[in-house]
Amino acid sequence: MKKYLITGLLVWLPLVVTIWVLQAVLGTLNGVFAAVLNATDALLPSAAHVPIEALRRVPGLGVVVLLATLLLTGAFAANIFGQWWLRQVDRMLYKIPIVKSIYNSVKQVSDTLFSSSGQAFREAVLVQYPRQGAWTIAFVTGRPSGEVAQHLGSEHVSVYVPTTPNPTSGFFLMVPRSEVVHLHMSVDEALKYVISMGVVGPEATANGAPPQLPG
Repeated sequence: MKKYLITGLLVWLPLVVTIWVLQAVLGTLNGVFAAVLNATDALLPSAAHVPIEALRRVPGLGVVVLLATLLLTGAFAANIFGQWWLRQVDRMLYKIPIVKSIYNSVKQVSDTLFSSSGQAFREAVLVQYPRQGAWTIAFVTGRPSGEVAQHLGSEHVSVYVPTTPNPTSGFFLMVPRSEVVHLHMSVDEALKYVISMGVVGPEATANGAPPQLPG
């Protein structure tokens, strides 16, 4: 009986969690779309209220509108005029005292994470944490710079150590490059390994040999 219950749980749990996440995302997107419709409804005359109410009843329309908005924004920002217009918006936002701090921080993080030329979260490594002799998986986010690099002296790398089973929280560390073990596994395989708490192991390395740990 216990074996069958656990087997049934393993079959249904991934499906239920996937549906729950998708429902949460779709609910958020539809909520944003409903807010836009409410604002539009308040600005337009009463004759336009009937078409707007009809749009509210279309399932999944908020997701389609969001994807179309992102595509149009990307196409607009890819040309010279769009880039000039975005620079003007940036200058305007940077002049607002509180907004500029939030906007600048989020923009720097997003540009670093999602830039095609960036190196953040492109490589999985092994580091000793939280003590010598205990190893965990981390992701390289860059290299220390400025005053921090001057105080560290030797060459270091910045890594993010995710927690288990929720990798969205974790710890930021700066460790010597000589103590970092580079892994052949992809970032996706490393995330699966972390989220599953070591249950879902990574595939064998391409050359068949495991990475060598520092002595």
